[in-house]
Amino acid sequence: MAQRPYVIDQMISAKAIAARVEALAGEISRSFAGTDKLVVVGLLRGSFIFIADLVREIDLPIEVDFLEVSSYGNAMESSREVRVLKDLRGEIAGRDVLVVEDIVDTGFTLTHVLKLLQTKGPARVDSCVLLDKPSRREVPIRATWTGFEIPDEFVVGYGIDYAQRNRNLPYIGKVRFT
Repeated sequence: MAQRPYVIDQMISAKAIAARVEALAGEISRSFAGTDKLVVVGLLRGSFIFIADLVREIDLPIEVDFLEVSSYGNAMESSREVRVLKDLRGEIAGRDVLVVEDIVDTGFTLTHVLKLLQTKGPARVDSCVLLDKPSRREVPIRATWTGFEIPDEFVVGYGIDYAQRNRNLPYIGKVRFT
């Protein structure tokens, strides 16, 4: 399937993202203060840049693990069917867990992941999302921490892609089809 031609307009600068990531890490560090080790679970692939920057700013002992889930494929709209492509490697029973997601749109993916992780017996599970599109929500869910609330725009950059492109942009950009 051929991609439509598009341009990308910067929506959130790299500087704004860095400042917000630092603030989020401070809030998370305070909230989980006293934990023996926080398990930070990144949802691949979109969260990989966000989680890398976030964990470097968290002032706690941490362990990093990943889940790969998909509800988009190469499409611009969620299929609403969440598939786990790669499960956790480590054990989270009795542990404090922070799920890191790039964007919450319909809410299906984050809801599915949080329910899945609860079945593994963690002591606590919270979530941190870089971007939230509440106007698109179809499942009632709210992340514990949110970087930025955005309007219903198709975005790329900072790990987020369009058909596996534009993940390497240092900012969040709005896709405008030409």
